[in-house]
Amino acid sequence: MEDPREHLVRICKLAYDRQLLDSAGGNVTTRFGDRVYMTRSYAGGKRQWNLRPQDILVLDLEGNILAGEGEFSREGAVHMACYQAFPEAGCVFHAHSYNLMPFVALEKPIPPMSEQCDKYGAIGFCRWAATHTPELADNVVDGLLPRAADLASHPIATLIPRHGIFVVGRDLDSTYDALERIDRNAYMALMARILLLGS
Repeated sequence: MEDPREHLVRICKLAYDRQLLDSAGGNVTTRFGDRVYMTRSYAGGKRQWNLRPQDILVLDLEGNILAGEGEFSREGAVHMACYQAFPEAGCVFHAHSYNLMPFVALEKPIPPMSEQCDKYGAIGFCRWAATHTPELADNVVDGLLPRAADLASHPIATLIPRHGIFVVGRDLDSTYDALERIDRNAYMALMARILLLGS
């Protein structure tokens, strides 16, 4: 099996190259058993997502750092709350993806635009809370809870007003896949509106 840290580094670079992560922020974790692997703070702003395996923090389920270089990610508490709330979760992906940010800015849900995203339904919003607060973790979990049963078959997601998206899935690859699908779905929704205006 690939080292979880190397896998996480590879997926983060791919996500940055595809404008799913940006330099302003975002953070990703993946869980194996009683260990959580987390991207360090300022992975975007200071490293532009060019991470090394040692830039991945290894945590226990209480959030204590066991290995790795760097500081606990700013939204790390949200990730840990998601693992507590959804025992089957194996990945939490927080991003400010390029195409979905107009919806985030205007607080507009993202409708499903093709068969690729029908299973996710409309991606709506949790309640807003400031980035570094315990309330953000509570609000994200509350926003995801109505779709908790869907985790058995596919990742679930919620948008945060004027902030970004959290996607929770059973593993890193399927969660990345869901984020890319949702972002491309947002692009389709934006382009469809432009086409309708021109018709």
